[in-house]
Amino acid sequence: MTTKSQRRVLTPGPDHTLAVDSKERRVAVTTGAITLADNAGAVIVREHTYPPVLYVNRDDIDMTALERSNHTSWCPYKGLANYFHILGTDGTRLENAVWTYEEPFDHIATIRDGLGFYTDRVDITEL
Repeated sequence: MTTKSQRRVLTPGPDHTLAVDSKERRVAVTTGAITLADNAGAVIVREHTYPPVLYVNRDDIDMTALERSNHTSWCPYKGLANYFHILGTDGTRLENAVWTYEEPFDHIATIRDGLGFYTDRVDITEL
């Protein structure tokens, strides 16, 4: 594994915007019969031309339904992402369905305690 200093690090700007919406939202996160959160705090991150992503407060998530994955990815604007699988009550596992930036860059530090979810694997409902 390479260290942050060996990877490309970029600063957001006019050619690649990255912003956190300052308004906190309340959300529910479910998948099938599993409720991961029923009244969680979340912020929206808007990055470049990508769809907005809700980062849900980790303290509001049922972490017993998640299993840490060995998978990681690198975003030159946010840093190293770590992933979790969602564990179904029937023994199923949604692989790498959740990600987090545990040490994001300073300009996006707001997402440090947040979890992002692939919306094709979970339902996120604003309350």
